[in-house]
Amino acid sequence: MKININYPNSALISIIENPEQMITLDANFLIAPDRRPLTKNGVGFERFREIWLDPIFSAFPNLAIHEAVYEELVGISSKNYVDSKIDSLPPKIIIHKDASLTKIERYLRDTIEAKIAPYTKYEPFLDNKDDRGEVKSLSYIAAKGLLYFAANDSNVIQLVEKSEEWSTGLDNVQVIKMYELIYYLYRNNLTDKAGLKKLYKYQYYLTEREKTTNPSWEDFSSNMENLYKSYFK
Repeated sequence: MKININYPNSALISIIENPEQMITLDANFLIAPDRRPLTKNGVGFERFREIWLDPIFSAFPNLAIHEAVYEELVGISSKNYVDSKIDSLPPKIIIHKDASLTKIERYLRDTIEAKIAPYTKYEPFLDNKDDRGEVKSLSYIAAKGLLYFAANDSNVIQLVEKSEEWSTGLDNVQVIKMYELIYYLYRNNLTDKAGLKKLYKYQYYLTEREKTTNPSWEDFSSNMENLYKSYFK
């Protein structure tokens, strides 16, 4: 995935200024990354929980996932973790359920889903698993008028950022990338900084190709600071 540090993301600015807004998460925010065989090792769930999940849930009090994403959670650790957050009092994350949509919202959802699907591997008629969580999430939040979807998938990000060009119906949705929230946690001293640096390198600076297209951690953190430092209190 290519990192963009050429201009600020208005969605991240808004979250910096008000982190209590609702953010809907894609599955890849909740599942420990595993880039084998590109490298010998994955990221263990407990380490991922320590440096990423726990800080994210502490920093942002209004998180959500769509029910289709919940069904995608791979491995007992990720699912048990999310279940514990659902069962917290008050809940630390909510589930978007299609049953909550009004008749008009269902029509909007179906219309947007049909526009999104051709750019993905999901086929609404078949209701197959490929890209299902992303399509269901985006069409739901667009129908509900929610703003923010957090993702670490370049195809999903394009659905939002090219919404006008591709006529996906996602014009009012904004995407927040994982690397932007890595910076947010780092900037606010919300977790182990060395761990975040390693997570960044694992996700975005692992292969030779990534090292030619993406910034090093030092360049990334410096450029992000230049873009966003004025928005932190």
